[in-house]
Amino acid sequence: MNRAKKITVVGLTGLLLSTCGADGNSEVNIKNNAGTIERNDPRIDALIPADANIQKLAEGFTFTEGPVWDARNERLYFSDVRGNTIYSWSEEAGAKPFIQPVYAEESDHPSVGSNGLTLDEEGRLILMEHGYRRVSRLETNGDRTTLVDRYRDMRLNSPNDVASHSNGWLYFTDPSYGLAELENDPLRELDYNGIYRLSPDGEIQLLERNQTRPNGLAFSPDEETLYVANSDAENKVWYAYTVIHGIIGNPRIFFDANDQTETGAADGMKVDESGNIFATGPGGVWIFDPDGSHLGTIKPDEVPANVAWGDDGSTLYMTARTGLYRIQLSTRGEIP
Repeated sequence: MNRAKKITVVGLTGLLLSTCGADGNSEVNIKNNAGTIERNDPRIDALIPADANIQKLAEGFTFTEGPVWDARNERLYFSDVRGNTIYSWSEEAGAKPFIQPVYAEESDHPSVGSNGLTLDEEGRLILMEHGYRRVSRLETNGDRTTLVDRYRDMRLNSPNDVASHSNGWLYFTDPSYGLAELENDPLRELDYNGIYRLSPDGEIQLLERNQTRPNGLAFSPDEETLYVANSDAENKVWYAYTVIHGIIGNPRIFFDANDQTETGAADGMKVDESGNIFATGPGGVWIFDPDGSHLGTIKPDEVPANVAWGDDGSTLYMTARTGLYRIQLSTRGEIP
């Protein structure tokens, strides 16, 4: 069992609550009609309004990821993995650096920042950190506490994305994207890319080790199914697992996208209150019904890597390469 241990990495001086955004300009300049919507099935009209508008909210980043909405403060947090920064975005202030740098050591590898983010029940930010190869929590004083960085005394690869269960456990994926040579990196200690769960008291359990590149993950509304993206360019699929007493089993391919030629792989995802899956993939955000029918795709001007519900739960925020986007929907999802 790994117990949480406190390590101060970035203190209050690392919380940059300045007014400058990624390009040094805090001015909020929202661009409308920043993308298109592909409608494959009439049922999508109940999810996306006919006059839906994809908006570009901010730009100038390196590779955006891991958005999460902070309802207490009415703002979005998101990672710039390769920019080594976490940003906050609000309607009033636009994008501002929130933690910079995330990884404070010297590195020649570009992807050392945080990736997936979520909030705990107290509103504290939970980070999937590539550079420090850990799951951490941002405390109210600006320090970060390591929640887990090892499994059976071996360092994790680079925690990537996270989903919270109602019982308080965190489910996260651990591919090798934070390592310079991926699976062949000499610093790699585990010989697989795993899916884990982490208890509130720090116990880590390995749930799955047979996916090649596990990435984004999300629970169905009844928490009886866990969807996990496989972002391997050689095997672009979404898996579904049956969840029984918190353990996952019965893996099956939910949707196979290996015939797709547009840029992007299966990546981050969220599920709405009716069980429809909004999953970033080749070309955009793919929308599936619970049976795996592809209803349509939201295509912002840049290919998104992750999504989050925000505002009242009906706004879908999309982190896409160098920009941040959103779209107002007719459905909604749960906010942490």
